[in-house]
Amino acid sequence: MKRLLSFFFFFLALSPVPLWAAASDWQRENGIAVRLISSDDLSSNNKELTLGLDIKLEEGWHIYWRSAGEAGTPPAITTGGSDNVESLTILYPAPHRLTLMGMDTIGYEGHVTLPLRVLKKEAAKEMALQASLDILTCSTLCVPRHFDLALTPNMASSGEEKALLEEALERLPATQDTSDLSILKTTLGTNTIQVTFNAQGGLQQPDLLIESASDLTFSKPSVIPVPDGHGATLTASLLSPLSEGAVLADIPLTLTLINGHAAREITLSPPLALHASMTTPSHALPPASPLPFWTIVLLALLGGFILNLMPCVLPVLSIKILSVIKHAGSHKDVVRHSFLASAGGIVFSFLLLAAVTIALKASGQAFGWGVQFQQPVFLVFMIALLTFFAANLWGFFEITLPRFILDRVDTSRHPKLAGDFAGGMLATLLATPCSAPFLGTAIGFALAAGSLEIMAVFFALGLGMALPYLAIALWPHLASALPKSGNWMNILPRFLGFGLLGTAVWLLIVVRAQTGHAPFILITMAMAGILFALYLRHRNILRGLMPWAIGGALIASFFIATLASVPLSLQKESGVWKPFDEAAIASAVSEGKTVFVDVTADWCLTCKYNKRVVLGQEDVSTRLFGHEAIITQQADWTSPNPVITDFLHKHGAYGIPFNIVFGPRAPQGIALPELLTKASILDALDKAKACQQGEAC
Repeated sequence: MKRLLSFFFFFLALSPVPLWAAASDWQRENGIAVRLISSDDLSSNNKELTLGLDIKLEEGWHIYWRSAGEAGTPPAITTGGSDNVESLTILYPAPHRLTLMGMDTIGYEGHVTLPLRVLKKEAAKEMALQASLDILTCSTLCVPRHFDLALTPNMASSGEEKALLEEALERLPATQDTSDLSILKTTLGTNTIQVTFNAQGGLQQPDLLIESASDLTFSKPSVIPVPDGHGATLTASLLSPLSEGAVLADIPLTLTLINGHAAREITLSPPLALHASMTTPSHALPPASPLPFWTIVLLALLGGFILNLMPCVLPVLSIKILSVIKHAGSHKDVVRHSFLASAGGIVFSFLLLAAVTIALKASGQAFGWGVQFQQPVFLVFMIALLTFFAANLWGFFEITLPRFILDRVDTSRHPKLAGDFAGGMLATLLATPCSAPFLGTAIGFALAAGSLEIMAVFFALGLGMALPYLAIALWPHLASALPKSGNWMNILPRFLGFGLLGTAVWLLIVVRAQTGHAPFILITMAMAGILFALYLRHRNILRGLMPWAIGGALIASFFIATLASVPLSLQKESGVWKPFDEAAIASAVSEGKTVFVDVTADWCLTCKYNKRVVLGQEDVSTRLFGHEAIITQQADWTSPNPVITDFLHKHGAYGIPFNIVFGPRAPQGIALPELLTKASILDALDKAKACQQGEAC
């Protein structure tokens, strides 16, 4: 018997898996599988236990970090029905940045384990965990999931829990400098945050994530490596302006620096002097001095040239190809002036972007490379431009110079210079959502510098992108040596026009993501109508009516895009709206507060009109969102929601928009008209609010 017991204990000593390890069964939905795991003994006398939420995501799916970025929500877990559980906290390993349709979010893909810190009510008693998990899973679509999970002491072990949890705990951001990653300097500017760090293992896709209670949004940081490759300076810029009088130094911030599998977290607490530099003691190498300005200009020149090869600009390759082919065998002056016009369009556009950037920076507005693609109105402008260029390639109409210029120019020597100039501008505009090698360093430097530096860097970018055109203008025989035009030239433009139309379709998909389904359908119909009208005009059918039809479609498209682009300050993610909670309305009213409820949906164009035209007015938004006595709730009816449907029916509404004001003098609510007005909102707020001292009620 003793030998048998000795063998049993010897076997336990050699076993790599603790007997107390436990794991729940996997629960699976489309795209995700989750379970609870533990390497701690749930019946031990420890007050604090470490468990894990083990998650496997199918390819193409992701979940979100504790701060999701421009969209998304983090996992939420509750422990109702658990035995001997006082609290549960999710710990988050270092995430990575995810970019979809131009939006930056922060999260996880593949297999990830989120450690759970659990406190027991009584240390001496065993614990049984009943957890309700709500988690948002996203691919091209986002689907909220709900799981009911349980973990008890008698559950079996799969043998991998300890290793999974140890790896997850190692990936938690360090709160002190380590040999792998150390912060040397943190500098707050007016609109920027700059972190210089040392990484002994070299740079591994470094990133800087910035969190604040004010829900500030920052750009993806630019990276300027130090010469030895063991560190870098990261600079992130504000994407949304601070409120008047606010400075970054007065706002508590949490910075998470990530370099490969290493992460370092630092909290900046006010008061801090503006532009102050906080230096963290370290034995690491001192930070390198910034790159000289001439180096930045050369990087901008190279980055601009490489933009010609990026996918964003490839659709414009059709224009470039045709601009070379059409000059085959032409006079050298024709070739030279045509390509100089295209280069001029590119450089002019970059200088225009520089001027806009300087103006936005001076006014405290959001600025950055490609930021205009976040605006539906700009996207509609680009879609219309691409539609017209495609129609031009199909021969529906020609782009010509104004008459007062044509009268002074020899058209045999300078044909279609306006089209060449416009082609250069289009290439620039389509290049702005792209990021080429060396471009990020140059742009990051420019956005953090002064007006002259911004202008110089953007000029270098334009010059770099225009280099192929300038080369042909300098040596026009390169174009003249090509085969002369033939019948094939009548076929190629029509084929290449579909490339431009494909780019327009891509931008329409982006519009749909930003504005919803209804504006997308209307704008698509308008663009299709413009193409059809240009075709009829080309065929001399209703020629006089066509300009009016085209103009009407353009005006309607811009009007729809303007209404559909809800101001940033009123969007769901802005922080001014509380989630809809019908039970909280009565509680708030009993405390003397006023509650404004907005029932809306992404597909509701009238809802967006109300926010753009009425709620966006300064005196209305100041009244609604500037007082603690007024609570603003938003009910999102984008997807079917029986709770919101019942709320609408209770108040005699069966569609949206629907807005209603509750208050001490209007506990049953004052319903507002579908099309809001400033007077109707302010009047309802006055009627519903609590009586003030000395006021007759």
